[in-house]
Amino acid sequence: MKLKSFIQNTSDWFLAIPEKSLSSAYKSALKIKEIENKHFGGKKVSVENSNYGTSIITYFETEVNGYLQKINTGLAFFKASRFFLKISDLQDKQPYLRNQQDNQYQDTNTSIIFDKLEFIDEVTNHYQTPNLHPKIESESETITPGEKINQSKLSSTNNENLSEFKNTGVSQKKNNDNSNLASASKKTGVLPRSFINTLNRIKQEIDPKSGETEEEVLVKYRKSRYRTALSIKFILLLIIVPLLTHQLTKTFFLTPIVERYFTSHEQVIFINRDLEEEALSELQHYEETLRFRGLIGLGPEFTPEKIREEIKHKAEEITDEYRHHGIDSIANIFADIFSFVSFFVVIVTSKKEIEVVKSFLDEILYGLSDPAKAFLIILFTDMFVGFHSPHGWEVILQGVSRHFGLPENQEFNFLFIATFPVILDTVLKYWIFRYLNRISPSAVATYKNMNE
Repeated sequence: MKLKSFIQNTSDWFLAIPEKSLSSAYKSALKIKEIENKHFGGKKVSVENSNYGTSIITYFETEVNGYLQKINTGLAFFKASRFFLKISDLQDKQPYLRNQQDNQYQDTNTSIIFDKLEFIDEVTNHYQTPNLHPKIESESETITPGEKINQSKLSSTNNENLSEFKNTGVSQKKNNDNSNLASASKKTGVLPRSFINTLNRIKQEIDPKSGETEEEVLVKYRKSRYRTALSIKFILLLIIVPLLTHQLTKTFFLTPIVERYFTSHEQVIFINRDLEEEALSELQHYEETLRFRGLIGLGPEFTPEKIREEIKHKAEEITDEYRHHGIDSIANIFADIFSFVSFFVVIVTSKKEIEVVKSFLDEILYGLSDPAKAFLIILFTDMFVGFHSPHGWEVILQGVSRHFGLPENQEFNFLFIATFPVILDTVLKYWIFRYLNRISPSAVATYKNMNE
């Protein structure tokens, strides 16, 4: 009896394979049709048939690809099992299947099976192309096939982290008129982007079909949070890597080499004449201080021999100090070169991350209120190109010259201060006129009122 029951159960399970496989494929087709009707007006899931951004389209395409794989798998099992079973066999096992069905779509009638297959073919015919993501031309360039989103990545719902944001970084080169973020790198149109974005937002709020589901909001939140974390990490990486490279190369590689050279050439003390004059002035000031303190009774009155001995001791200290300063300056030159190389390598090997950081910074910049934008512009202009900026540039040039051990050139400093702030001011005014005035004219008006 047990053997007979086992054989019967096995037979029933085998006979139920076609119906279960077809039902699974039919359910997946219904899910695709539901997405099309709810978010794309009953049309194919694509950028052309919706007002969503690239990230949302990528999410829907990933869902559709998952359902298409389930459809292909279910149909493959259905066709394979039909080699051994006839459709009439399904009708013989109808009582069993009726006990196993979960919803109204699991029918064993032959005409219903044909209707299901016809519906599945109707849905999947829209997605027979190898890549669901259409080719979109940028305003300034055309995306090459190598930059298209990989189909295998779209078929996995787990790859929503760095790989998805790398694809998003590439897709941000494309034209996205429905995005609420107006990047300064995009070409400007006839109308201000803020005006266009406002109209699009009103349109989405009025349209009852444009409302976002809870799942879509959650996906957007997760992507925004991950983009923020990735941007902050990459910015810190751009700061930490050059600093670490500078300190490590300078401490363990460059400084010992330069010290060895100065040790073998004891006559080399000062690397430029300005440092020598500074050392002589310091030594002369020390000698005058000893004589003055002895004359007014604030210190012992030294004999000429004692003064000479004190001056000699001070000269040795000054010599060690300025020799170390020369070693440090020469090591700084080569250490900065290594730092620049490391920074350049990080930039070259992280083009996708740069796109994400660029969109993150654009969102922060253009997401500020108009008074905040005007405040930052005024702060920047007054600090670097304003009336008091020459004094700040003098301090910066002096610090750079001492960092590299270079002699200070007053003529170069005056020429730099007379030209560079003017060029910087011109570039800033062009940016305000060319980009900010069209993207956010209210911010420009606020800036002019605050500046007056």
